[in-house]
Amino acid sequence: MTGEIQRAGTGDVDAMGACVHDAYRHYIRRMDKVPGPMLDDYAYRVENNHTYVIKSHDRVIALLVLIEDENGMLLDNIAVHPDAQGQGIGKKLMAFAEDLAVRSGYTRITLYTHVTMTESFEMYKQLGYVVSEEKTVDGYQRIYMEKALEKPKTTPAPLP
Repeated sequence: MTGEIQRAGTGDVDAMGACVHDAYRHYIRRMDKVPGPMLDDYAYRVENNHTYVIKSHDRVIALLVLIEDENGMLLDNIAVHPDAQGQGIGKKLMAFAEDLAVRSGYTRITLYTHVTMTESFEMYKQLGYVVSEEKTVDGYQRIYMEKALEKPKTTPAPLP
């Protein structure tokens, strides 16, 4: 059974890296390089950003990294372990990210994906994200997307 979304802690860092590795490794061949999330410093992310995990049997099966900056809320990374894909976990994390952005006072959320990550791109489009620009950053061909967000009509429950 899949657990609930919870804040990531320092004890989750290694498991987060392993989850990202397994979720992104099939893109290496498509991209002809290691995807950026596989190179990220998850100890830094846990310490400095909004990081959340979903666990199953004490194993991290999904994670979310959100970064607040002067431009708003950036969905920096979302990863679901291949064994847990197809269960709606990614969409659950996306909804959570959007909710957190609204609660933080933002009216939009942004993200980017690599041009070869077509499955992710299609999911983002289905969830209402639109392309804002395409550019190469650090050798990665990125598609930037954004979504306008609405304020909740009721008082939201506290987030983890």
